[in-house]
Amino acid sequence: MKPNGILIFLFCLTLLQSGCSARHELNERNPYNLDIVQTIADYQKLAAEDADNRMVDLADEMPGIALDIRYATANNFTGKVIYTAPKAFARKPVAEALKKVQDSLSRHLLALKIYDAYRPYAASLLFYKVYPDTSFVADPKKGSRHNRGCAIDLTLIELSSDKEIPMPSVFDDFSARANPEYANLSDTILANRKFLFGVMEHFGFRHIASEWWHFDFNGWSKYKLMDLTFEDLGRGI
Repeated sequence: MKPNGILIFLFCLTLLQSGCSARHELNERNPYNLDIVQTIADYQKLAAEDADNRMVDLADEMPGIALDIRYATANNFTGKVIYTAPKAFARKPVAEALKKVQDSLSRHLLALKIYDAYRPYAASLLFYKVYPDTSFVADPKKGSRHNRGCAIDLTLIELSSDKEIPMPSVFDDFSARANPEYANLSDTILANRKFLFGVMEHFGFRHIASEWWHFDFNGWSKYKLMDLTFEDLGRGI
């Protein structure tokens, strides 16, 4: 092979290897070939087409909101820090509904505490790897409603003290006590859970069958799965 031919061959080989590497990385990020928004450009295009697709930082939308983002610490079921920042993002209509919930709760001298909101798809892949039980962890073959920016994990706190009111269990308790139908509880806790469900449902949320703290926003299916980091969203909002 002539020198020029060798150079061309090596150049083509480099391009081929680069392409294979990119495809491998893409497959690792999306092993089930789901329709996932993975770039800021794609996200911004969707937000420009429909403002409801816009992701909102709940701390900006709801000043003073209590955040206890466990996945930004090691205090979670994985024992690892998953998120790079203690942030809570949600779709614009979800944030607007949560503001209404917060306003309503204030009349009862209560407020929301958020444990988790939008969750990048990469985190859902990791969660399932650590705890492959779809009763509590979303099936990565389908993705999570958290990945769509339409699910919120939360509880109630007293306005006067910021203290959590009694609920059936702690957050991410993968036991029978997490089930919304679990009944071996005190009258106070049963009433607290019923009140939480009532106010969330009134403003467009539904609790799921396995976790009392998890609420899906009505209409979640119209929003795409996303795998953008919090830093990505901070730049793209």
